[in-house]
Amino acid sequence: MQSVSDHPAANGIAYPAPISERDFQRLSSFIERELGIKMPIAKKIMLESRLAKRLRMHGFSDYGEYVDFVFSEEGTRAELIHMIDAVTTNKTDFFREADHFDYLLNVYLPSVPTSEVLRFWSAGCSTGEEPYTLAMVLEEFRRGSPSLRYGILATDISTKVLSKAQEAVYEEEKVVPVPWDYKKRYMLKSKDTAARIVRIKRELREKIEFRRLNLMDDDFGIKERFDVIFCRNVIIYFDRPTQERLMGKFHARLKDGGLLFLGHSETMTGFGVPFRSLAPTVYRKE
Repeated sequence: MQSVSDHPAANGIAYPAPISERDFQRLSSFIERELGIKMPIAKKIMLESRLAKRLRMHGFSDYGEYVDFVFSEEGTRAELIHMIDAVTTNKTDFFREADHFDYLLNVYLPSVPTSEVLRFWSAGCSTGEEPYTLAMVLEEFRRGSPSLRYGILATDISTKVLSKAQEAVYEEEKVVPVPWDYKKRYMLKSKDTAARIVRIKRELREKIEFRRLNLMDDDFGIKERFDVIFCRNVIIYFDRPTQERLMGKFHARLKDGGLLFLGHSETMTGFGVPFRSLAPTVYRKE
């Protein structure tokens, strides 16, 4: 349930009257159709809260004016992407669901030939913690297997989080889950000790291509096929038919025998897509 503190008024911020049912339906229908994100009436206050800053930025007095602008020719060109950034949820951590990376390091990588470049895709990469964790794990394996070659595609629909990911600068508290030896090898501390920030080293950043991508697009605009796809804690925001369609599209973009990693709260049980479960939320293309 949405908490009262999510609403701008709870923090003493002036805000317009609540969004009308009609305008909420216009926005929620677009969000569900184009982004695949469930937007029931229970999320109305959350939507108001996230868009309030955009209204103030443009000087609109109510949500109706803003919605009209978003779907106008000018708004579609200049504001729509910012609206999408505002409504998408972006939560991630380094080494989140760490057993997935243990599986990759100890089970998957030792079992695959390294004669070809391995292709990885972090779908819904948010601010970059997942693809950088993936790159660190792959580099660790490469220390003992120098012939390993790999590339990582990291995508998200939000330009805001992609910009943060490409910058690769994080507060020290964000990298607490990263093992000390990994920090030493793959991160640089700021010369300004008071800033308490680190940056991912260039050689790791260069392994990752960041790209804006909407998972609702028919073929993602991607031609290559992947050995491994990570799409974790993303499909929980989609309804079941959308989830199943997305699994089918991932299946088509995986090489034969390729792996798909989902979040621990996600499942493919009951989907008519030919994947075989190898470990909790680890699936192989059949």
